[in-house]
Amino acid sequence: MRSNRAKVRAVSVAATLPMLAGALALGIPAAHAADHPLRDLLAGTRPAWATAKADKGATSDGARVSARVYLAGKDAAGLAAYAKAVSDPDSASYGEYLTAKQAQARFGATKAQVAAVKSWLTAAGLKVTGVTRHYVSVSGDVAAAEKAFGTQLHNFAKGSKTYRAPASAASVPQGLADAVLTVTGLDNAPHMATHDDQLPPPDTVFRNAGPFSSYYGSKTASTLPSAYGKKIPYAVKGYTGKQLRAAYGAGKRTGKGVRVAITDAYASPTIAYDAGTYAKRNGDAAWKTGQLHQSLPATYTNTEDCGASGWYGEETLDVEAVHAVAPAADVTYVGAASCTDGDLLDALGKVVDNHLADIVSNSWGEVEAAQTPDLAAAYDQVFQLGAVEGIGFYFSSGDDGDEVASSGTKQVDSPANSAWVTAVGGTSLAVGKNDTYLWETGWGTDKAVLSADGKSWTDFPGAFTSGAGGGTSRTVAEPDYQQGVVPDALAKANSANGNRVVPDIAAIADPNTGFLVGQTQSSPDGKRQAYSEYRIGGTSLAAPAIAAVQALAQEARGKAIGFANPAIYAKYGSKVYHDVTDNPTGKGLAVARVDFVNGYDATGGLATSVRSLGKDSSLSAVKGYDDVTGVGTPASGYVESYRRR
Repeated sequence: MRSNRAKVRAVSVAATLPMLAGALALGIPAAHAADHPLRDLLAGTRPAWATAKADKGATSDGARVSARVYLAGKDAAGLAAYAKAVSDPDSASYGEYLTAKQAQARFGATKAQVAAVKSWLTAAGLKVTGVTRHYVSVSGDVAAAEKAFGTQLHNFAKGSKTYRAPASAASVPQGLADAVLTVTGLDNAPHMATHDDQLPPPDTVFRNAGPFSSYYGSKTASTLPSAYGKKIPYAVKGYTGKQLRAAYGAGKRTGKGVRVAITDAYASPTIAYDAGTYAKRNGDAAWKTGQLHQSLPATYTNTEDCGASGWYGEETLDVEAVHAVAPAADVTYVGAASCTDGDLLDALGKVVDNHLADIVSNSWGEVEAAQTPDLAAAYDQVFQLGAVEGIGFYFSSGDDGDEVASSGTKQVDSPANSAWVTAVGGTSLAVGKNDTYLWETGWGTDKAVLSADGKSWTDFPGAFTSGAGGGTSRTVAEPDYQQGVVPDALAKANSANGNRVVPDIAAIADPNTGFLVGQTQSSPDGKRQAYSEYRIGGTSLAAPAIAAVQALAQEARGKAIGFANPAIYAKYGSKVYHDVTDNPTGKGLAVARVDFVNGYDATGGLATSVRSLGKDSSLSAVKGYDDVTGVGTPASGYVESYRRR
């Protein structure tokens, strides 16, 4: 199985806390504390794991702290309200976007606010190390941080290790409550997660073994055992742009005049060559001069912890998938300095501050339990600023289904859980002869291997391996656009008041019905590098695929779509969506796969398995809205439904 979705490492905070309804929508409010009459608390800045039982005592006063104080701007509530208005097709302000300069002038922090924040921090003994439109970064010792933020920093046991964290919520002087959104970095517990079933790094080649189908069902595994009462097809070699464009109703649209950005960490050194070679070999339009751009940081950090080379394949997949579906769109890759939340926030902020694109594809994330309210507020502020500028963010929903198998807890992923982004779920896609759309199931895979005698599948249908992320958030209130569409059984699964449900929309993700990608990789001995192609999947594929479809829709509209969820849900139940279910043919569905045991050639032997489709952990794709595919996948008519009449 080769699925792929990059994950985030947050070095500043480590766990989630219960949120008040609306906290993600409007940012974390500074709640006045009776026991701090001259200060205001920053809710959510004490991690849930920093309990009295886990307390190991005070952190040394001389220990070093690096933190970010995120700025609330001059009108946080107004920002959220305007972002909602310009994104709502029923609003008189729909599509009345601001320029980046106008958004900053109307909602950004004032010079006086920045000066006051800097003065407060330096007076406490902290050193200001940087100032951006979004935050003031500082460093200093524990004693200075405790003085500045009105809390004690202690050491706490977390699992088998010990980390620093505030013993109580941080606070700010009362006069600065309106200027400060939140602070990150007071705790130093990393929550590291690399790729979900990583793409191979450039120093090790990966190849798919055959036989293959060229389209779904084109080659039957006639010598292998049956599954679900019939012979099954071999997995496809990997769909190409021509097949995906046909499946999702691209028509003659190409994304001309539309700018798409992609954020990931680090940068592939061979992306231009790989993208150009892939397009030429697989029938996509050639890249034009200046059509692919990269915006990269001056330096990179955490390269070992983040598995930097593993992100090269992520960028390659995202760039090639966008171009395959929207071949005329302008593509800008924005690389973060690392896979930490702070650096990824910087990359997103760069897109917004410079309005580098109208559509942003993001194939990375982490489980909701690993995101704290302070970081959620920082992310949402960037998403809201994007919305008022007409920028929409698309996030992959995850590759581990309900996350129980990977984390032990049923939960959704973040930032896909944000009420201000479009969460993209995943499907298994069947494209038949002559690029005909046949059906889709929700992406969820059970795997069983061929028995030793070759006559049966061992323990068929086998064990769950991967599937599209989805479910009900525990921290984010139900947004208006989901009300009346998302069933109460899902929306109210964790609260009688209702919560955000993921995803919103979906596209191809199953690596067994995946996308062909091309990347420069090295030989097993590391002595030479060469371009090669292989099949890949994951919601890392679904996110850029939907971003590309949205580029086609924006071309049809003739104007930026912006934050698309209100428009996506307004079309719910219409023929512009494939209403995806797990059992579209009325019978069990599966494909046969033959893989190289060593990942690149037959010298290590072959492994044969059956992969059942439509079996996503506890999640199910059913008629209507569901927590695997959202409202469904784009059908013929979806792109043109955005055309202004």
